[in-house]
Amino acid sequence: MSDIQIYNDKGLRRYINTLVLVYLEACNRTFPDKQVVIEHSINKGFYTELVLNRELFDDDVEKIKEEMNKIIADNMGIRKELLKKEDAIEIFRKQNMMDKVLLFENLGIENIKVCKINNTYYNIMGETYKSTGKLESYDLKISAPGLVLIFPRKEHNYSIPKYNHQEKLFNVFIESEIWAKLLKVSNAGELNKSILNGEINDIIRVTEALHEKKIAYIADSICESDARVILIAGPSSSGKTTFANRLGIQLKVNGKDYLTISLDDYFVERENTPKDSNGEYNFDTIEALDIDLFNKDLTNLLSGEEIIMPRFNFFTGKRESRETPVSVDAGQYIVIEGIHGLNEKLTESIEQNLKYRIYISALTQLNIDDHNRVSTTDLRLIRRIIRDMKYRGHNGEKTLELWENVVKGENNYIFPYQENADVMFNSSLIYELTVLKKYAIPIIEEIRDDCNFCYEKKRLLEFLSYFMEIEDDSIIPNTSIIKEFIGGSCFR
Repeated sequence: MSDIQIYNDKGLRRYINTLVLVYLEACNRTFPDKQVVIEHSINKGFYTELVLNRELFDDDVEKIKEEMNKIIADNMGIRKELLKKEDAIEIFRKQNMMDKVLLFENLGIENIKVCKINNTYYNIMGETYKSTGKLESYDLKISAPGLVLIFPRKEHNYSIPKYNHQEKLFNVFIESEIWAKLLKVSNAGELNKSILNGEINDIIRVTEALHEKKIAYIADSICESDARVILIAGPSSSGKTTFANRLGIQLKVNGKDYLTISLDDYFVERENTPKDSNGEYNFDTIEALDIDLFNKDLTNLLSGEEIIMPRFNFFTGKRESRETPVSVDAGQYIVIEGIHGLNEKLTESIEQNLKYRIYISALTQLNIDDHNRVSTTDLRLIRRIIRDMKYRGHNGEKTLELWENVVKGENNYIFPYQENADVMFNSSLIYELTVLKKYAIPIIEEIRDDCNFCYEKKRLLEFLSYFMEIEDDSIIPNTSIIKEFIGGSCFR
Protein backbone atom coordinates (compact mmCIF):
# COMPACT_ATOMS: atom_id res chain seq x y z
CA MET A 1 0.00 0.00 0.00
CA SER A 2 1.35 3.47 -0.77
CA ASP A 3 -0.15 6.60 0.81
CA ILE A 4 -1.66 4.88 3.81
CA GLN A 5 0.25 2.37 5.90
CA ILE A 6 -1.43 -0.16 8.15
CA TYR A 7 0.94 -1.12 10.93
CA ASN A 8 -1.25 -2.86 13.47
CA ASP A 9 -4.49 -4.71 13.95
CA LYS A 10 -6.31 -1.55 15.02
CA GLY A 11 -5.41 0.16 11.75
CA LEU A 12 -6.28 -2.91 9.72
CA ARG A 13 -9.68 -3.20 11.40
CA ARG A 14 -10.43 0.44 10.59
CA TYR A 15 -9.50 -0.20 6.95
CA ILE A 16 -11.65 -3.35 6.74
CA ASN A 17 -14.65 -1.72 8.45
CA THR A 18 -14.51 1.17 5.99
CA LEU A 19 -14.20 -1.25 3.07
CA VAL A 20 -17.26 -3.20 4.28
CA LEU A 21 -19.21 0.06 4.52
CA VAL A 22 -18.25 0.99 0.95
CA TYR A 23 -19.20 -2.51 -0.24
CA LEU A 24 -22.61 -2.32 1.44
CA GLU A 25 -23.30 1.12 -0.03
CA ALA A 26 -22.19 -0.03 -3.50
CA CYS A 27 -24.48 -3.07 -3.33
CA ASN A 28 -27.33 -0.85 -2.14
CA ARG A 29 -26.85 1.46 -5.11
CA THR A 30 -26.42 -1.33 -7.65
CA PHE A 31 -29.24 -3.52 -6.35
CA PRO A 32 -31.61 -1.32 -4.31
CA ASP A 33 -33.71 -3.01 -1.62
CA LYS A 34 -31.78 -6.29 -1.92
CA GLN A 35 -30.52 -7.89 1.27
CA VAL A 36 -26.74 -8.07 1.75
CA VAL A 37 -25.27 -10.28 4.48
CA ILE A 38 -21.65 -10.33 5.66
CA GLU A 39 -21.55 -14.01 6.57
CA HIS A 40 -18.09 -15.12 7.77
CA SER A 41 -14.37 -15.00 7.06
CA ILE A 42 -12.96 -17.42 4.51
CA ASN A 43 -9.67 -17.58 2.65
CA LYS A 44 -8.33 -14.13 3.46
CA GLY A 45 -11.64 -12.35 3.00
CA PHE A 46 -15.31 -12.14 3.98
CA TYR A 47 -17.88 -14.38 2.37
CA THR A 48 -21.01 -12.35 1.68
CA GLU A 49 -24.41 -13.10 0.22
CA LEU A 50 -26.36 -10.74 -2.01
CA VAL A 51 -29.94 -11.99 -2.12
CA LEU A 52 -30.99 -11.52 -5.74
CA ASN A 53 -32.98 -14.76 -5.99
CA ARG A 54 -30.90 -15.66 -9.01
CA GLU A 55 -27.36 -16.72 -9.89
CA LEU A 56 -24.61 -14.10 -9.65
CA PHE A 57 -22.68 -13.26 -12.81
CA ASP A 58 -19.34 -11.62 -13.52
CA ASP A 59 -21.20 -8.60 -14.81
CA ASP A 60 -22.82 -8.17 -11.37
CA VAL A 61 -19.39 -8.16 -9.74
CA GLU A 62 -18.07 -5.57 -12.18
CA LYS A 63 -21.05 -3.29 -11.51
CA ILE A 64 -20.47 -3.48 -7.75
CA LYS A 65 -16.72 -2.86 -8.15
CA GLU A 66 -17.38 0.06 -10.46
CA GLU A 67 -19.65 1.60 -7.84
CA MET A 68 -17.13 0.89 -5.04
CA ASN A 69 -14.36 2.55 -7.04
CA LYS A 70 -16.56 5.58 -7.63
CA ILE A 71 -17.37 5.90 -3.90
CA ILE A 72 -13.65 5.67 -3.08
CA ALA A 73 -12.61 8.11 -5.81
CA ASP A 74 -15.23 10.63 -4.65
CA ASN A 75 -13.72 10.48 -1.14
CA MET A 76 -17.21 10.51 0.33
CA GLY A 77 -17.52 11.60 3.93
CA ILE A 78 -18.53 9.06 6.56
CA ARG A 79 -20.59 10.84 9.16
CA LYS A 80 -20.63 9.39 12.69
CA GLU A 81 -23.74 9.98 14.78
CA LEU A 82 -24.91 8.93 18.22
CA LEU A 83 -28.67 8.46 18.01
CA LYS A 84 -31.24 7.76 20.65
CA LYS A 85 -32.23 4.11 20.54
CA GLU A 86 -35.80 4.87 19.46
CA ASP A 87 -34.65 7.16 16.65
CA ALA A 88 -32.11 4.64 15.34
CA ILE A 89 -34.67 1.83 15.38
CA GLU A 90 -37.13 3.97 13.41
CA ILE A 91 -34.46 4.81 10.81
CA PHE A 92 -33.53 1.16 10.37
CA ARG A 93 -37.19 0.21 10.14
CA LYS A 94 -37.69 2.72 7.32
CA GLN A 95 -34.59 1.33 5.57
CA ASN A 96 -36.09 -2.18 5.93
CA MET A 97 -33.10 -3.35 7.99
CA MET A 98 -35.24 -5.46 10.29
CA ASP A 99 -32.27 -7.45 11.60
CA LYS A 100 -31.02 -4.24 13.25
CA VAL A 101 -34.48 -3.43 14.59
CA LEU A 102 -34.65 -6.85 16.24
CA LEU A 103 -31.12 -6.50 17.64
CA PHE A 104 -31.56 -3.09 19.25
CA GLU A 105 -35.14 -3.20 20.45
CA ASN A 106 -34.30 -5.94 22.97
CA LEU A 107 -31.04 -4.42 24.26
CA GLY A 108 -31.03 -2.22 27.37
CA ILE A 109 -29.07 0.63 25.81
CA GLU A 110 -29.94 4.31 25.43
CA ASN A 111 -27.87 5.36 22.41
CA ILE A 112 -26.65 3.70 19.21
CA LYS A 113 -23.58 4.63 17.18
CA VAL A 114 -24.26 4.79 13.45
CA CYS A 115 -22.42 5.71 10.25
CA LYS A 116 -24.09 7.72 7.52
CA ILE A 117 -22.83 7.64 3.96
CA ASN A 118 -24.80 9.60 1.40
CA ASN A 119 -28.38 9.19 2.67
CA THR A 120 -28.13 5.70 4.18
CA TYR A 121 -27.46 4.75 7.80
CA TYR A 122 -25.40 1.70 8.80
CA ASN A 123 -24.20 0.41 12.15
CA ILE A 124 -20.69 -0.78 11.39
CA MET A 125 -19.30 -1.95 14.73
CA GLY A 126 -15.82 -0.64 15.27
CA GLU A 127 -13.92 2.33 13.93
CA THR A 128 -13.96 3.54 10.31
CA TYR A 129 -12.15 6.30 8.45
CA LYS A 130 -13.78 9.72 8.23
CA SER A 131 -14.00 9.39 4.47
CA THR A 132 -13.72 6.71 1.81
CA GLY A 133 -10.71 8.02 -0.14
CA LYS A 134 -8.07 6.29 1.97
CA LEU A 135 -9.04 2.87 0.64
CA GLU A 136 -6.70 1.58 -2.04
CA SER A 137 -6.63 -2.19 -2.29
CA TYR A 138 -9.40 -4.77 -2.35
CA ASP A 139 -10.82 -7.46 -4.59
CA LEU A 140 -14.19 -9.09 -5.13
CA LYS A 141 -14.67 -12.66 -6.34
CA ILE A 142 -17.67 -14.88 -6.98
CA SER A 143 -17.81 -17.88 -4.68
CA ALA A 144 -21.22 -19.29 -5.52
CA PRO A 145 -23.78 -18.62 -4.28
CA GLY A 146 -22.13 -15.50 -2.82
CA LEU A 147 -19.20 -13.13 -3.13
CA VAL A 148 -15.89 -12.90 -1.29
CA LEU A 149 -14.67 -9.43 -0.35
CA ILE A 150 -10.87 -9.62 -0.17
CA PHE A 151 -8.79 -7.08 1.77
CA PRO A 152 -5.13 -6.53 2.73
CA ARG A 153 -3.73 -9.04 5.22
CA LYS A 154 -1.10 -8.55 7.87
CA GLU A 155 0.57 -11.88 7.12
CA HIS A 156 0.85 -10.83 3.45
CA ASN A 157 2.62 -7.58 4.31
CA TYR A 158 -0.71 -5.77 3.98
CA SER A 159 -1.12 -6.66 0.32
CA ILE A 160 -4.07 -8.39 -1.33
CA PRO A 161 -3.59 -12.20 -1.12
CA LYS A 162 -4.42 -14.52 -3.97
CA TYR A 163 -7.86 -16.05 -3.56
CA ASN A 164 -8.02 -19.85 -3.53
CA HIS A 165 -11.41 -21.43 -2.95
CA GLN A 166 -11.38 -23.73 0.10
CA GLU A 167 -14.15 -26.19 -0.65
CA LYS A 168 -14.06 -28.20 2.59
CA LEU A 169 -14.02 -25.15 4.83
CA PHE A 170 -16.77 -23.55 2.75
CA ASN A 171 -18.94 -26.66 3.12
CA VAL A 172 -18.55 -26.62 6.92
CA PHE A 173 -19.89 -23.07 7.00
CA ILE A 174 -22.80 -24.11 4.77
CA GLU A 175 -23.54 -27.00 7.14
CA SER A 176 -23.46 -24.56 10.06
CA GLU A 177 -25.89 -22.23 8.30
CA ILE A 178 -28.28 -25.17 7.85
CA TRP A 179 -28.01 -25.86 11.60
CA ALA A 180 -28.70 -22.17 12.33
CA LYS A 181 -31.83 -22.26 10.18
CA LEU A 182 -32.95 -25.44 11.96
CA LEU A 183 -32.60 -23.63 15.28
CA LYS A 184 -34.14 -20.42 13.82
CA VAL A 185 -31.18 -18.44 15.12
CA SER A 186 -28.87 -16.68 12.65
CA ASN A 187 -28.00 -13.49 14.50
CA ALA A 188 -27.68 -11.97 17.97
CA GLY A 189 -31.16 -10.44 17.80
CA GLU A 190 -32.79 -13.84 17.25
CA LEU A 191 -30.60 -15.44 19.94
CA ASN A 192 -31.50 -12.74 22.47
CA LYS A 193 -35.17 -13.13 21.59
CA SER A 194 -34.94 -16.87 22.31
CA ILE A 195 -33.76 -16.03 25.84
CA LEU A 196 -36.65 -13.60 26.38
CA ASN A 197 -39.13 -16.16 25.03
CA GLY A 198 -37.79 -18.97 27.21
CA GLU A 199 -36.69 -21.01 24.20
CA ILE A 200 -32.95 -20.99 24.94
CA ASN A 201 -32.91 -24.31 26.81
CA ASP A 202 -34.30 -26.13 23.78
CA ILE A 203 -31.68 -24.42 21.60
CA ILE A 204 -28.94 -25.62 23.97
CA ARG A 205 -30.25 -29.20 23.91
CA VAL A 206 -30.53 -29.33 20.12
CA THR A 207 -27.13 -27.66 19.59
CA GLU A 208 -25.42 -30.18 21.86
CA ALA A 209 -27.26 -33.05 20.15
CA LEU A 210 -26.08 -31.81 16.74
CA HIS A 211 -22.49 -31.85 18.02
CA GLU A 212 -22.87 -35.37 19.34
CA LYS A 213 -24.45 -36.57 16.10
CA LYS A 214 -21.58 -35.09 14.08
CA ILE A 215 -18.95 -36.69 16.33
CA ALA A 216 -20.73 -40.04 16.05
CA TYR A 217 -20.76 -39.64 12.26
CA ILE A 218 -17.00 -39.00 12.26
CA ALA A 219 -16.41 -42.08 14.43
CA ASP A 220 -18.54 -44.21 12.07
CA SER A 221 -16.63 -42.83 9.08
CA ILE A 222 -13.30 -43.75 10.70
CA CYS A 223 -14.49 -47.27 11.44
CA GLU A 224 -15.67 -47.74 7.85
CA SER A 225 -12.26 -46.67 6.49
CA ASP A 226 -8.90 -48.45 6.40
CA ALA A 227 -7.39 -45.83 8.69
CA ARG A 228 -5.32 -46.74 11.72
CA VAL A 229 -3.90 -43.32 12.59
CA ILE A 230 -6.31 -40.52 13.58
CA LEU A 231 -4.79 -37.03 13.34
CA ILE A 232 -6.56 -34.12 15.05
CA ALA A 233 -5.45 -30.52 14.46
CA GLY A 234 -6.91 -27.07 14.92
CA PRO A 235 -6.15 -23.58 16.23
CA SER A 236 -6.01 -22.53 19.87
CA SER A 237 -9.17 -22.81 21.97
CA SER A 238 -11.02 -24.92 19.43
CA GLY A 239 -11.96 -27.51 22.03
CA LYS A 240 -9.60 -30.21 20.75
CA THR A 241 -9.29 -31.93 24.15
CA THR A 242 -13.05 -32.34 24.63
CA PHE A 243 -13.52 -33.33 20.99
CA ALA A 244 -10.82 -36.03 21.22
CA ASN A 245 -12.42 -37.48 24.37
CA ARG A 246 -15.91 -37.49 22.87
CA LEU A 247 -14.59 -39.06 19.68
CA GLY A 248 -12.92 -41.73 21.82
CA ILE A 249 -16.25 -42.53 23.46
CA GLN A 250 -17.93 -42.90 20.07
CA LEU A 251 -15.12 -45.17 18.87
CA LYS A 252 -15.68 -47.38 21.92
CA VAL A 253 -19.41 -47.43 21.14
CA ASN A 254 -18.30 -49.01 17.85
CA GLY A 255 -16.22 -51.55 19.76
CA LYS A 256 -12.88 -49.90 18.98
CA ASP A 257 -10.03 -49.00 21.32
CA TYR A 258 -7.17 -46.57 20.79
CA LEU A 259 -3.80 -45.38 22.00
CA THR A 260 -3.19 -41.64 22.36
CA ILE A 261 0.20 -40.17 21.49
CA SER A 262 1.20 -36.64 22.48
CA LEU A 263 3.36 -34.79 19.98
CA ASP A 264 4.81 -32.80 22.89
CA ASP A 265 6.83 -35.86 23.86
CA TYR A 266 8.63 -35.79 20.50
CA PHE A 267 10.22 -32.36 20.87
CA VAL A 268 13.89 -32.32 19.99
CA GLU A 269 16.12 -31.52 22.94
CA ARG A 270 16.22 -27.87 23.90
CA GLU A 271 19.65 -27.08 22.46
CA ASN A 272 18.53 -28.43 19.07
CA THR A 273 15.29 -26.43 18.98
CA PRO A 274 15.10 -24.00 16.01
CA LYS A 275 15.05 -20.29 16.80
CA ASP A 276 12.93 -17.55 15.26
CA SER A 277 14.07 -14.24 13.78
CA ASN A 278 14.29 -12.76 17.28
CA GLY A 279 16.60 -15.50 18.50
CA GLU A 280 13.86 -17.09 20.63
CA TYR A 281 13.12 -20.82 20.63
CA ASN A 282 10.38 -21.62 18.11
CA PHE A 283 8.41 -24.51 19.56
CA ASP A 284 5.63 -24.11 16.97
CA THR A 285 7.60 -25.05 13.86
CA ILE A 286 7.47 -28.70 12.79
CA GLU A 287 11.28 -28.73 12.88
CA ALA A 288 11.00 -28.55 16.69
CA LEU A 289 9.82 -32.18 16.56
CA ASP A 290 11.93 -35.27 16.00
CA ILE A 291 10.07 -36.32 12.87
CA ASP A 292 12.35 -39.29 12.16
CA LEU A 293 11.81 -40.84 15.61
CA PHE A 294 8.08 -40.14 15.45
CA ASN A 295 7.68 -41.85 12.07
CA LYS A 296 9.84 -44.77 13.18
CA ASP A 297 7.69 -45.31 16.29
CA LEU A 298 4.45 -45.04 14.29
CA THR A 299 5.69 -47.54 11.71
CA ASN A 300 6.73 -50.01 14.40
CA LEU A 301 3.41 -49.68 16.21
CA LEU A 302 1.44 -50.27 13.01
CA SER A 303 3.57 -53.36 12.40
CA GLY A 304 2.50 -54.79 15.75
CA GLU A 305 5.78 -54.14 17.53
CA GLU A 306 6.26 -52.81 21.03
CA ILE A 307 7.95 -49.43 21.44
CA ILE A 308 9.28 -47.41 24.35
CA MET A 309 7.64 -44.02 23.94
CA PRO A 310 9.62 -40.93 24.91
CA ARG A 311 8.54 -38.43 27.56
CA PHE A 312 9.71 -34.85 27.16
CA ASN A 313 10.79 -33.13 30.36
CA PHE A 314 9.90 -29.46 29.94
CA PHE A 315 11.92 -28.44 33.01
CA THR A 316 15.21 -29.93 31.81
CA GLY A 317 14.54 -29.60 28.07
CA LYS A 318 15.56 -33.25 27.66
CA ARG A 319 13.80 -36.33 26.35
CA GLU A 320 13.42 -39.29 28.71
CA SER A 321 12.27 -42.87 28.15
CA ARG A 322 9.16 -44.31 29.71
CA GLU A 323 9.51 -47.53 31.65
CA THR A 324 6.60 -49.47 30.16
CA PRO A 325 6.52 -50.42 26.47
CA VAL A 326 3.30 -49.94 24.49
CA SER A 327 1.79 -51.63 21.47
CA VAL A 328 -1.49 -51.69 19.52
CA ASP A 329 -3.30 -54.61 17.99
CA ALA A 330 -4.81 -54.67 14.52
CA GLY A 331 -8.16 -53.36 15.76
CA GLN A 332 -6.79 -50.38 17.67
CA TYR A 333 -6.33 -46.83 16.49
CA ILE A 334 -3.51 -44.43 17.21
CA VAL A 335 -4.86 -40.97 18.03
CA ILE A 336 -2.53 -37.99 17.63
CA GLU A 337 -3.52 -34.45 18.58
CA GLY A 338 -1.33 -31.46 17.73
CA ILE A 339 -0.97 -28.39 15.55
CA HIS A 340 0.96 -30.24 12.83
CA GLY A 341 -1.51 -33.09 12.44
CA LEU A 342 -2.52 -32.08 8.90
CA ASN A 343 1.01 -31.42 7.66
CA GLU A 344 2.04 -34.40 5.54
CA LYS A 345 5.62 -34.07 6.72
CA LEU A 346 4.56 -35.19 10.20
CA THR A 347 3.54 -38.67 9.02
CA GLU A 348 5.42 -38.89 5.73
CA SER A 349 6.33 -42.60 6.18
CA ILE A 350 2.71 -43.69 6.75
CA GLU A 351 0.55 -44.72 3.80
CA GLN A 352 -2.26 -42.31 2.97
CA ASN A 353 -5.06 -44.85 3.37
CA LEU A 354 -3.93 -45.53 6.95
CA LYS A 355 -4.49 -41.91 8.00
CA TYR A 356 -7.71 -40.11 8.94
CA ARG A 357 -7.27 -36.35 9.33
CA ILE A 358 -9.65 -34.15 11.32
CA TYR A 359 -9.61 -30.36 11.42
CA ILE A 360 -11.46 -28.70 14.31
CA SER A 361 -12.16 -25.01 14.78
CA ALA A 362 -14.82 -22.73 16.25
CA LEU A 363 -16.29 -21.52 12.96
CA THR A 364 -19.05 -19.16 14.02
CA GLN A 365 -22.31 -19.46 12.12
CA LEU A 366 -23.79 -16.57 14.08
CA ASN A 367 -23.87 -12.89 13.05
CA ILE A 368 -24.54 -9.87 15.23
CA ASP A 369 -26.73 -8.63 12.39
CA ASP A 370 -26.63 -8.77 8.58
CA HIS A 371 -23.66 -6.39 8.34
CA ASN A 372 -21.62 -7.37 11.41
CA ARG A 373 -20.18 -10.84 11.69
CA VAL A 374 -18.98 -12.68 14.76
CA SER A 375 -15.26 -13.22 14.27
CA THR A 376 -14.06 -16.80 14.66
CA THR A 377 -10.80 -15.44 16.07
CA ASP A 378 -12.64 -13.30 18.63
CA LEU A 379 -14.74 -16.26 19.78
CA ARG A 380 -11.59 -18.33 20.33
CA LEU A 381 -9.91 -15.40 22.09
CA ILE A 382 -12.81 -15.04 24.53
CA ARG A 383 -12.73 -18.77 25.19
CA ARG A 384 -8.99 -18.54 25.88
CA ILE A 385 -9.30 -15.47 28.14
CA ILE A 386 -11.69 -17.43 30.36
CA ARG A 387 -9.66 -20.66 30.30
CA ASP A 388 -6.33 -18.92 30.94
CA MET A 389 -7.69 -17.19 34.04
CA LYS A 390 -9.39 -20.32 35.37
CA TYR A 391 -6.70 -22.91 34.71
CA ARG A 392 -3.41 -21.08 34.05
CA GLY A 393 -3.54 -18.10 36.36
CA HIS A 394 -3.17 -15.65 33.46
CA ASN A 395 -5.11 -12.40 33.58
CA GLY A 396 -6.63 -10.83 30.47
CA GLU A 397 -3.54 -8.74 29.73
CA LYS A 398 -1.30 -11.82 29.76
CA THR A 399 -3.61 -13.68 27.37
CA LEU A 400 -3.66 -10.73 24.96
CA GLU A 401 0.11 -10.39 25.24
CA LEU A 402 0.54 -14.00 24.08
CA TRP A 403 -2.29 -13.93 21.52
CA GLU A 404 -0.40 -12.29 18.65
CA ASN A 405 2.21 -15.07 18.60
CA VAL A 406 -0.54 -17.69 18.89
CA VAL A 407 -2.28 -16.30 15.79
CA LYS A 408 1.04 -16.01 13.96
CA GLY A 409 1.73 -19.70 14.62
CA GLU A 410 -1.74 -20.65 13.41
CA ASN A 411 -1.27 -18.71 10.18
CA ASN A 412 2.08 -20.43 9.58
CA TYR A 413 1.46 -23.98 10.74
CA ILE A 414 -2.29 -24.76 10.86
CA PHE A 415 -4.41 -22.78 8.40
CA PRO A 416 -2.28 -23.58 5.30
CA TYR A 417 -2.99 -27.31 5.82
CA GLN A 418 -6.67 -27.28 6.82
CA GLU A 419 -7.89 -28.41 3.39
CA ASN A 420 -5.82 -31.61 3.86
CA ALA A 421 -8.44 -32.78 6.36
CA ASP A 422 -10.70 -35.72 5.59
CA VAL A 423 -13.39 -34.11 7.72
CA MET A 424 -13.88 -30.78 9.49
CA PHE A 425 -15.66 -30.32 12.79
CA ASN A 426 -17.13 -26.96 13.79
CA SER A 427 -16.81 -26.72 17.56
CA SER A 428 -18.73 -23.45 17.96
CA LEU A 429 -22.05 -23.56 19.78
CA ILE A 430 -24.65 -21.12 18.55
CA TYR A 431 -25.63 -20.18 22.11
CA GLU A 432 -22.18 -19.96 23.69
CA LEU A 433 -21.61 -16.19 23.71
CA THR A 434 -24.66 -15.80 25.96
CA VAL A 435 -22.84 -18.09 28.42
CA LEU A 436 -19.25 -16.90 27.92
CA LYS A 437 -20.26 -13.27 28.47
CA LYS A 438 -20.68 -13.46 32.25
CA TYR A 439 -17.34 -15.25 32.65
CA ALA A 440 -15.40 -13.02 30.25
CA ILE A 441 -16.57 -9.52 31.20
CA PRO A 442 -15.10 -9.42 34.75
CA ILE A 443 -11.71 -10.54 33.36
CA ILE A 444 -11.76 -8.07 30.47
CA GLU A 445 -12.86 -5.20 32.75
CA GLU A 446 -9.75 -5.79 34.88
CA ILE A 447 -7.49 -4.93 31.92
CA ARG A 448 -5.89 -1.57 32.70
CA ASP A 449 -7.02 1.44 30.68
CA ASP A 450 -3.43 2.64 30.37
CA CYS A 451 -1.93 -0.61 29.02
CA ASN A 452 -1.21 -1.65 25.43
CA PHE A 453 -4.48 -3.57 25.24
CA CYS A 454 -6.95 -0.84 26.22
CA TYR A 455 -8.29 -0.75 22.63
CA GLU A 456 -8.89 -4.51 22.68
CA LYS A 457 -10.60 -4.16 26.06
CA LYS A 458 -13.03 -1.57 24.68
CA ARG A 459 -13.62 -3.54 21.47
CA LEU A 460 -14.34 -6.85 23.22
CA LEU A 461 -16.65 -5.26 25.78
CA GLU A 462 -18.62 -3.56 23.02
CA PHE A 463 -18.84 -6.83 21.10
CA LEU A 464 -20.16 -8.74 24.13
CA SER A 465 -22.71 -6.00 24.88
CA TYR A 466 -24.85 -7.19 21.96
CA PHE A 467 -25.56 -10.51 23.68
CA MET A 468 -27.87 -11.16 26.60
CA GLU A 469 -26.67 -13.45 29.40
CA ILE A 470 -27.92 -16.85 30.40
CA GLU A 471 -27.92 -16.69 34.18
CA ASP A 472 -28.33 -20.40 34.86
CA ASP A 473 -26.10 -22.57 32.67
CA SER A 474 -26.64 -25.79 34.63
CA ILE A 475 -28.54 -27.24 31.67
CA ILE A 476 -25.28 -27.48 29.69
CA PRO A 477 -24.01 -31.09 29.86
CA ASN A 478 -20.58 -31.74 31.38
CA THR A 479 -19.48 -33.27 28.07
CA SER A 480 -19.99 -29.95 26.24
CA ILE A 481 -17.04 -28.29 24.55
CA ILE A 482 -17.91 -25.03 26.31
CA LYS A 483 -17.26 -26.71 29.68
CA GLU A 484 -13.60 -27.07 28.69
CA PHE A 485 -13.36 -23.30 29.11
CA ILE A 486 -15.85 -22.27 31.79
CA GLY A 487 -15.22 -25.31 34.00
CA GLY A 488 -17.21 -28.38 34.93
CA SER A 489 -16.02 -30.64 32.13
CA CYS A 490 -16.00 -34.34 32.93
CA PHE A 491 -12.87 -34.65 30.76
CA ARG A 492 -10.65 -32.31 32.78
